[in-house]
Amino acid sequence: MKKLIIVIPEGQLNLISITGAYKSFTRADELWQSFGNKPRFQVQLAGFSKEVKVDNGLFIVKPLLLPEIGKADLIIIPAIGKDYAGSVRKNQQLIAWLGEQYMQGSEIASICVGAFLLAATGILKGRQCATHWMARDAFREMFPEVDLKTDKLITDEGGIYTNGGAMSFMNLMLYLIEKYYDRRTAILCSKIFQVDIDRDSQSPYTIFSGQKNHDDELVKEAQLFIEKHFDEKVSMEKLSCLLAAGRRNFDRRFIKATGNTPLEYLQRTRMEAAKRNLESSRKTIREIMYEVGYADTKSFRETFKKITGITPAEYKHKFNKEAAIV
Repeated sequence: MKKLIIVIPEGQLNLISITGAYKSFTRADELWQSFGNKPRFQVQLAGFSKEVKVDNGLFIVKPLLLPEIGKADLIIIPAIGKDYAGSVRKNQQLIAWLGEQYMQGSEIASICVGAFLLAATGILKGRQCATHWMARDAFREMFPEVDLKTDKLITDEGGIYTNGGAMSFMNLMLYLIEKYYDRRTAILCSKIFQVDIDRDSQSPYTIFSGQKNHDDELVKEAQLFIEKHFDEKVSMEKLSCLLAAGRRNFDRRFIKATGNTPLEYLQRTRMEAAKRNLESSRKTIREIMYEVGYADTKSFRETFKKITGITPAEYKHKFNKEAAIV
């Protein structure tokens, strides 16, 4: 029988990511056995402390001790609290253990911002990783060597699995259940837990708020200008001249500070405004398109789908059912 360990780190934790992972795999194993198969996984909770408070002390988890567990086949790291750097500092022993387990052949999955602990092992260097879109700037700052995929819901590379977070961790659980059991078991679990199977993007749920966690004042001026005039015809050449910066140097500094080119930043700002309109108004898609600075329907739709993963009409149907779709 394979061994699945849900690790319990020190510090703030999200209880639902622990219990959700536990219930998903224990139920999957029950279904698997009901099909006439032998048990596949022994699921255990384990850490380096005998007692850990979670969800701001509302609950107490009493895990087994990792040194007594031995080698795992699959390890799941739950979501941690918002003090990412603090969690990394508090869990050096666990981080070292994770790295050793991976080198011995264990596969590891991180839920949401549990990716910070996974990345701290060093095994994500040069590899793809997903985490919650709200944590992307902090993650990039702490782990610039990791290929962060802000649009993906799940990544799968070299026996390492990550996901975009929040309640979407259940999509990662279904993904792993299909991988370790079979499609039939995963589909049944999706029906039992009422979770859509095969979701692969968090883009429709991402809120673009502008990356201003940097010290380049010239770029901040440019960002504010774009955000104020996004509905106008914005020339990046004129904007760089307005800020007394050469165009090539302006682009280089903008990308370094924000992770986007100035044009991409303009597009994302426009699409965020379009999303807000689609969510809350009864305006037609064409009206919204004009309001956010687009004159060409094809260009607007293509850019919207590139950024959100779905069309404007699909987005409106998803988040504003009372409005007529035009």
